[in-house]
Amino acid sequence: MTRLLFWLALAILVVMAIRTKLRQAAPPPQAPRSPEPARPVPGQSESMVNCAHCGVYFPASEAVRAGGREYCCPAHARHSST
Repeated sequence: MTRLLFWLALAILVVMAIRTKLRQAAPPPQAPRSPEPARPVPGQSESMVNCAHCGVYFPASEAVRAGGREYCCPAHARHSST
């Protein structure tokens, strides 16, 4: 019985060692990168605008413009235009 446990433990160790080596040899999978939105240079400030619906202030580059007004999200632009 002891010999059986010894060979079983040895087989498990060999399999684990092989799997470790295979993982180290394979390149890690890379997720596709989405293009990042343009960000202002650090140290420069961006103008802030407020939502015509809820009044929240947010960066002007994130504004949703509709009907000559600026909104924080498309839902507020749709809600205010009806």
